[in-house]
Amino acid sequence: MSVKPGRVTSYTLRAGYFVLGILMLVLAFIGALLPLMPTTIFLILAVWCFTRSSPRLEAWVLNHQTFGPTLRAWHDQGAISRRAKAMALTGMAAGYVLFYLAASPGILLALFVGFLIGCCAFYVGSRPLPSAPPPPPSDANHGAASEKPGD
Repeated sequence: MSVKPGRVTSYTLRAGYFVLGILMLVLAFIGALLPLMPTTIFLILAVWCFTRSSPRLEAWVLNHQTFGPTLRAWHDQGAISRRAKAMALTGMAAGYVLFYLAASPGILLALFVGFLIGCCAFYVGSRPLPSAPPPPPSDANHGAASEKPGD
């Protein structure tokens, strides 16, 4: 069976998601080092990409010692912890104040940026709190054959 020119194959899509997931991991790593660049959103996007391309890397990110619990809460429940909400909302407010003081925008631009940040703040604030600390997935090997004693 031949593939028609211009047709995207399943393999091509998976490879694209994989490369995009790796890029998101790199950006998250940079965000962990640079104070004003976010980390969590890039990790969420990496999980999304790896869900479509690499179950092994998806499990690795979701089981990460530091970021895993937060990512599993978002992945499984769409939930954000109270501490994370407070940090995000404080960061948004501080970002707006810095923007306003540094850029001295006109009233329309200030209102527009304030509206956009306000919409983002509403979205973050409206997410539920995690119902319980999400346990790590029981199948850490994600489908790998298990070795039983005596086999």
